[in-house]
Amino acid sequence: MCGLFGVVRSPFAGDPGRASDVFVTLGALAEERGTDAAGVALLGGWPGLAHDGCRVVKGRGRFSGVWRTELLAELDRAPVAMGHTRWATQGSPAEAANASPMLVAAPGARSAGIVGTHNGDVDAGALRERFALPALSGGTDSEAVFQLLAGRRGSSGVTAALEALTGRTALAWVDRDAPAQVHLARAALSPLAVAVDSEQNIYWASNPRWFRVAQRCTRVRFATIVMLREGTYLRVGTERAPGRRDRPRVLAAASFVPTARPADRDDRVWTGFTDADRARDQATLLHRLTTPDLTPVA
Repeated sequence: MCGLFGVVRSPFAGDPGRASDVFVTLGALAEERGTDAAGVALLGGWPGLAHDGCRVVKGRGRFSGVWRTELLAELDRAPVAMGHTRWATQGSPAEAANASPMLVAAPGARSAGIVGTHNGDVDAGALRERFALPALSGGTDSEAVFQLLAGRRGSSGVTAALEALTGRTALAWVDRDAPAQVHLARAALSPLAVAVDSEQNIYWASNPRWFRVAQRCTRVRFATIVMLREGTYLRVGTERAPGRRDRPRVLAAASFVPTARPADRDDRVWTGFTDADRARDQATLLHRLTTPDLTPVA
């Protein structure tokens, strides 16, 4: 179990600090889903954002211990910011390679192809066997998932990869060659919510309650808060190059059939949810289950 959160900024927002406040608040709230490690990625390439348009900061412990106020200036300028809190279920929390956000190279590329965050637990061995993925640098299933997604183009290619996953999965990732766009996916069980504020900034988080808390604690007002259904893939952001004034929006949407194992249904999936939010989400579950030999059944 892990916590995902992030924002795609609107260049028309009057005060970038408001969305930054929400991002940091979401990070603090995400500690309820993991305190073994935490990290953030600031992406985009607008003027003033250093580190070749992508800066990743991560470390052991709580988000509040990893986050540094000196990052605020870059956060205010970054068109995209994504964060992750980790509860280690695979791989040692002491190894940086197991923490997120992860940078994973595209096939045949030397530099990172995507930057991603993952909440869930999937059958990574089956993925490696089926798709002949490269050797892992760490000990988590997340890296195998991002290796599978790296280099995928178009909704059909992405959803084909998502349908190949067996287990709990929610994802947020960015292709380095399109740094102002975020891919969001909810496969089986692992929750993911999306919100839009009054200035058209787009956010995501593992718990819809966090948006309601953030609204009370910051100057931001949300126009929409939506829980994604299982089997949902979205690409959100701007189509133009970073630095040009383009309002973020949903650029692509697709559905797919997610698959889980019988043991994946665990109440810890909804850690931190209100009773009402959990009941609403559980009423919409539609994933298929595998049999003991891992054959999907309707």
